[in-house]
Amino acid sequence: MWFLDPERPLATCVAESCVGCPVGDKLHCHFRFRELAHFMLISAPLFILGGAGIYRISGWMLALWFLMIMGYFGFLEIRVMCSHCPHYAEPGRTLRCWANYGAAKLWRYRPGPMSFSEKFLFLGGLITIFVYPSAFMLLGGQWFLLLVYVVVGAGNFVTVRMFLCTQCINFACPLNLVEDRTRAHFRERNPTPPERSA
Repeated sequence: MWFLDPERPLATCVAESCVGCPVGDKLHCHFRFRELAHFMLISAPLFILGGAGIYRISGWMLALWFLMIMGYFGFLEIRVMCSHCPHYAEPGRTLRCWANYGAAKLWRYRPGPMSFSEKFLFLGGLITIFVYPSAFMLLGGQWFLLLVYVVVGAGNFVTVRMFLCTQCINFACPLNLVEDRTRAHFRERNPTPPERSA
């Protein structure tokens, strides 16, 4: 199956069925192609614009950005942020969520909050990925492209925060916006197991 079975509770859930779940319509415990496509459609323009700005200055610097993207979203983010998410506890060797679908699960599931250093690496890496293209646009005097890049980036951030971060079950993420009452209902069915030693 490409996505988690919507009829089966998560691996971390103690409920036997999703029927009557108090957070079933408030959180994205299960995903379909629609959520993945939505995320890709709102994210792709930012990467295309950023890549265009870098390429006009240097193809080698574009290749470096591509490697940074692969390293961050494929490894660093998975380790410091995704490994705390209940989706990471699902069977299989790859993630099946809206943001990092298909990413390899190289580390163990790490329930509980992110450490300060993990938050620093997660946010610092994210900022680096999206600021990098703007430096080339500034150096190349690509003012209009830079303006469009900033506007699209702001729109992307607001859209993700409003429609995805408000329904995400990774409460460890510093960008999560799920309300406390909903978190409490989710945790009743998905109690956090004690941390294992590394």
